[in-house]
Amino acid sequence: MNIETLDLVESWDKTFPKSDSIKHSKVTFVNRYGLTLAADLYQPVNKDSDKLPALAVSGPFGAVKEQSSGLYAQTMAEKGFITIAFDPSFTGESGGKPRNVASPDINTEDFQAAVDYLVTHNDVNPDKIGIIGICGFGGMAINAAAVDTRIKATVTSTMYDMTRVNANGYFDNEDSEEKRHERKEELNAQRTKDFIDREYGLDGGLPDSRPKEGPKFVEDYFDYYKTDRGYHSRSLNSNGGWTITTPLSFMNMPLLQYSDEIRSAVLLIHGDKAHSTYFSEDAYKNLVGENKELIILPNTVHTDLYDKTDIIPFAEIEQFLKKHL
Repeated sequence: MNIETLDLVESWDKTFPKSDSIKHSKVTFVNRYGLTLAADLYQPVNKDSDKLPALAVSGPFGAVKEQSSGLYAQTMAEKGFITIAFDPSFTGESGGKPRNVASPDINTEDFQAAVDYLVTHNDVNPDKIGIIGICGFGGMAINAAAVDTRIKATVTSTMYDMTRVNANGYFDNEDSEEKRHERKEELNAQRTKDFIDREYGLDGGLPDSRPKEGPKFVEDYFDYYKTDRGYHSRSLNSNGGWTITTPLSFMNMPLLQYSDEIRSAVLLIHGDKAHSTYFSEDAYKNLVGENKELIILPNTVHTDLYDKTDIIPFAEIEQFLKKHL
């Protein structure tokens, strides 16, 4: 395996303050497709034992590890876990070209590559590995749990099924062959344009000013990604967005197909005021066994679970993970 030398920022450039009770460092590892991933490693200053349980964290979809996933990782490290928050392939400080592209397969593999790193870490108990997926990477996390038996517990927060929303539209309002055909016509015309232009067009991401019309959840996204609250210079959602053709693979390769075969523990967390709650509710219905839980938080929108530490149920997450790891 050839690990690419990445240009990593060593200074603290997160959207949240550094905790005095953790040690932080940058690490890299390679996935099964030869792509080198960058991650922030968080370790408790005071260890309870020689070998600690460990967590890999990623998301939201279009975010970087300096945003929500880093906050989750650092907070769980404060609670006694060794954690890594990683940038998915083709984004942030991770390698891969072209930039700003996603894949249900490769991004699921990114979680598994993070598990590769953790199970071989000297301070980690390889039998106590969990993962946390936020927003669109909640779906990737469940998909990883369905294939990777080394994962003993999975937590999703404000989860999106990116394949469902790309294929069917929000609330399944475009779930028809005709609508999908129209969308595929547009995306494949863009492929031709990209090939002619020799560059990949970007979808533009969120607007530069707070929208005055449209869905409320777009305003919520703006308030996180485009303001001092959560803006980061490497975040796709804070800047130019994904490549226009990114939805193609998600439309054609559904996630969660084998989620009913997950034997390990799964906890799904969502807000009752989120536009996306149905993703977690439906995913939960498909899970089997006595070690699956669903928490619906009152008066909570989708992005509240990105960074609002007074709302994110870290105590319940800790209890769940310590029970099952």
